[in-house]
Amino acid sequence: MNAMTSPVLVEATNVHKSFGAKEVLSGINLTVHEGEVMCLIGPSGSGKSTLLRCINHLESLNSGTIVVDGRIVGYERKNNVLVELHPTAIAAQRASIGMVFQHFNLFPHMTVMENIIEAPRGVRGESRGVVVPRARQLLAEVGLEDFADSYPGRLSGGQQQRVAIVRALAMEPRLMLFDEPTSALDPELVGDVLQVMKRLASSGMTMIVVTHEIAFARDVADTVVFMDGGAIVEAGTPSEVIENPQHPRTREFLSQVRH
Repeated sequence: MNAMTSPVLVEATNVHKSFGAKEVLSGINLTVHEGEVMCLIGPSGSGKSTLLRCINHLESLNSGTIVVDGRIVGYERKNNVLVELHPTAIAAQRASIGMVFQHFNLFPHMTVMENIIEAPRGVRGESRGVVVPRARQLLAEVGLEDFADSYPGRLSGGQQQRVAIVRALAMEPRLMLFDEPTSALDPELVGDVLQVMKRLASSGMTMIVVTHEIAFARDVADTVVFMDGGAIVEAGTPSEVIENPQHPRTREFLSQVRH
């Protein structure tokens, strides 16, 4: 099934988010289908990462809604008013949304294996006998099967980021969010991480990726969204947005980045 004709998994409707007096998202409307890979591009400060954090309710909204898999993220309707959910309910929602950050956020005092099985055991109550074989299989898929007992500090940045991806996948998420996953890496380590993400995309995982890697967006995305000033300026296929941008601001941005 073509991702763009499959059911909608994520729907953002008129999303507004401010930090103090500064409006960071100003009326975002976005639809992501099951199996779709969407790349968010744009200058720093355009609201891309904030939007990603709103999708799994690491940031609350000022107004609007984000629905993932048929449920409003972070809120429930009571008497036609949106009320924020209890943190336990929010954590349960997040269990189906994997997130990979710019900085790997691995627990330094835990081995690679302990990092990976922590959430499936603690959040979902799965047994070691179920989770450990899954973790070993995922590590093998990213070429790190020999590092299960290593501590993060002994790994390169690229290896740590691949472990962070495996940690998210161990929860068997419906949706994966990537927030500039290669921007903290040395250039020679970027390729390994992008390769893992490309394989994940080709497996049918629904992905929303904030990235400065324009070549990756061109090669892998179904949809490219260019954001600036907290708004979506232009959205479409990679050939439309990257190869033939219509908006002057998009053209200006792309002329300044390597792709």
